[in-house]
Amino acid sequence: MTTPLRPPAVPLVVNDPYLSVWSASDALTDRWTSHWTGTRQSLFGMARIDGQTYRFAGLTNRNYGISDISTMNQVSVEVLPTRTIYQFEAAGIRLTVTFTTPLLPYNLDVLSRPVTYLDFQAEAADGKAHDVSVYIDIGSDWVVNTVEQHIVWGRHRLNDRDLLWMGSADQDILGKSGDDLRIDWGYLYTAANGDQPYSSVLSDDAIARPQFAQTGELPTRDAVNMPRPVDNRPPMLVSAWAFDLGTVSSQAVASQLVIAYDDIFSVEYMYRKLRPYWRRNGADALDLLETALAEAEDLRQQCEAFDAELMQDLQQTGGDAYAQLAALAFRQCIAAHKLAADQDGTPLFFSKENFSNGCMDTVDVFYPSSPFFLLFNPELLLGQLTPILDYAASSRWPFPFAPHDIGRYPLGNGQVYGGGEKADLNQMPIEECGNMLLLVAAVCKTYGDVSYAAGYWDTLSQWASYLSEKGLDPENQLCTDDFAGHLAHNINLSLKAILAIAAYAWLCEQRGLDKEAADYRAQAEQMAQQWQEMAADGDHYRLTFDQPGTWSQKYNLVWDRILDLNLFPPEVARKEIAFYKTKQGRYGLPLDSRSTYTKLDWILWTASMSEDNADFQAFVAPIYDWLSATEDRVPMTDWYYTDSGRQVHGMQARPVVGGVFIPMLYNRQLWQKWLQKAGI
Repeated sequence: MTTPLRPPAVPLVVNDPYLSVWSASDALTDRWTSHWTGTRQSLFGMARIDGQTYRFAGLTNRNYGISDISTMNQVSVEVLPTRTIYQFEAAGIRLTVTFTTPLLPYNLDVLSRPVTYLDFQAEAADGKAHDVSVYIDIGSDWVVNTVEQHIVWGRHRLNDRDLLWMGSADQDILGKSGDDLRIDWGYLYTAANGDQPYSSVLSDDAIARPQFAQTGELPTRDAVNMPRPVDNRPPMLVSAWAFDLGTVSSQAVASQLVIAYDDIFSVEYMYRKLRPYWRRNGADALDLLETALAEAEDLRQQCEAFDAELMQDLQQTGGDAYAQLAALAFRQCIAAHKLAADQDGTPLFFSKENFSNGCMDTVDVFYPSSPFFLLFNPELLLGQLTPILDYAASSRWPFPFAPHDIGRYPLGNGQVYGGGEKADLNQMPIEECGNMLLLVAAVCKTYGDVSYAAGYWDTLSQWASYLSEKGLDPENQLCTDDFAGHLAHNINLSLKAILAIAAYAWLCEQRGLDKEAADYRAQAEQMAQQWQEMAADGDHYRLTFDQPGTWSQKYNLVWDRILDLNLFPPEVARKEIAFYKTKQGRYGLPLDSRSTYTKLDWILWTASMSEDNADFQAFVAPIYDWLSATEDRVPMTDWYYTDSGRQVHGMQARPVVGGVFIPMLYNRQLWQKWLQKAGI
C-alpha cells in the first residue's frame, strides 16, 4: 500500500471557477483556507467538549480573546473523487468532518448545482460519554473580489429552517473578466440540515467566535450595520453556525451544514447572459436550497458508492499512487468549468484557463482534459466543442483554421488570444485544427453516431484540408505548449495533424463519403510513413525534424489506439517508452530536451502508451513523490520542474488535470461501463 498522498492543496468547497475553496496546508488549522487563486476565503471551526473548546479549522487571533484555544489533533485527511474527509481527536472525542461536493458527471442537474455538504460526525474514542457541540463560520470574504468591497446580508426561513445569506452590495453581475478574480455578485447561502438542535447568526467574527469558545452559545442578534466593507479593521462579518450534538458516546452523532452559491447569471456568451444550468427551468435560490436539503442523504450515498467504485477501477488500472493522483484531480477538473444553459436549454460547459491567462473555452485546454469527459459523460465535452464550432462557422471568424478560445472568462464574446479575430499572429493553426478534429471524432465514436459532425461538416472539412496542406512539416508556430514559444518542424505537432487527418477520414467513411475517406486515409498513411523516416534519431524520435540529438514526449500518439486508427506500428510507441525511461527526472519525465520542466497531463498521456503496467507505474511514481514534497502549496499545478519540483509561474487549479484519466480509455470494457452510467 502506497503511503497516503500529501496533497499540495486539499479541495474543500470546490464547485466552479468562482466557488473554489481549498486548504493549502497539511493541517486545517495551519493556514486560512483560500480561493484557488490564493486569496483568503475564511473557514473557521471549533468543537466544544465537556466545556472545553478546541479548534479544528482556521487560525486564532489574540485580539479576539481566543488565542489560547487548544488545537484538535488532526489524525488524517483523505481526498476522494467527490469527498474530502478529515478526522480530528481531542478529549476522548473523534470528530469526522466531511466535505462532499456531488460533482456526479452522469447527472448534469446535480453536477451544476453550486452546493457542498459539510458533515460533522462525533463519536467517543475512549468509551465514555461526552457533551459535544460544533461551531463553524464562513467569512464574507467569500462573496467579494477584494476585501475593500462592501457587503450586505440577511436571513430567511425555509421549511422552518434558518437560511443565512450574504453578498456584495454593488452586485456588478459579469462586470469583470480575467484571471486573478473572485466572484463579487450573487449570494452565498448556508443552511442547517439534520435533526440536531442548532443556532445561527450573522455577526462579527470577533464576537461570535469568542462567545462560543467561552460559553458554547452564539449571539442572539444579527449584525445590522450594513453595507460595510469585508475588511472592517479587523472584525469581519461571518455566517456562524453552532450544532448541539448532545451527549456523545460510542454511537456517532451527526449534523450537516449546506453551503450554496447562486450566481444568478454565470457567463456571457456572444453577448447573451446565460443562467447556470440548474436555473434553466426557472428555479431560484430557494428552490436550490430546498432541493439540496431534501436530496442530501441520497446524494451522500451516491457519492460514497461512486467514490468506492471509481477508486477500485483506478487502482486496478494504474495502482494505488495513480488512484490517489486521479482522486485529487477529479473535482479540480470539473470545477475549472461552469455548466450554463443556452437559451434553448442546451448545456454549454465553459472552461477557465486558471492562471494561464483566463481564457474561456480554450481548445488546447479542453483537449488535454478531454479524457475525463470522454470517460464519464461526453455530453460535457460536446458542451465545450459546440461554442467553438458555432463561433468558427460564423462570419466573425475569418481564418481557415480553428479558433483558440471564445473570450476571457466569464465573457465569451470572441477570441482574445494572439491576434484574436484581427491577425494570425500567435495563433495555433495546426494545433487547434488537430485538436478539434480528433475530439469530434472521439465524441462521435463514443456515441456511435456521426450526426454531430455532419452538422458542422463544412467547417471540419476546411480544417482537414488545412492539415492536409500544412500538417506534415509544420511552419514556425505555437502548439498547446505555447509557454515554450514558437517552434518550426515540430514532430509531435506533425503527429497530431496526421492522426487528425485519419480521424477525418473515419468520419467520411461513417458518412458514406467513400472517395473522400479513401483519399484522406491514403494521405494519412503516407504521412505516417514519412513521419517515421523524417523523425528517426536512432533509439528514439526527435523534437523537430531538423534537430538530431533532440527528443520530446509524443503524447499525441495516444489517439492511434484510442480511436483505432492504426496508422503507426506498435514499435513506435515501444521505442519511445524505452527511451523515456532513460530520461526520467527526480519528479517525472521532462517535456522535451529543451528544459527540465514538464506537464503533468502529458506524462500520463505518454505513460498510457506503455504496454507494461510496471512501466506505467514507474512514470507515475515520481509525480506522486512530487505532489507530496513540493513546497508550492497550490491546487495541483500541471507545469513544474522535474529536478526541483517547483511550480513554473502560476498555472494551477486548471482543468487539464482531467488528462490523468486517459489510461481508463485503453480499457474498452471499463470505458463502456462508465458511459452506461451516463446513459450512453
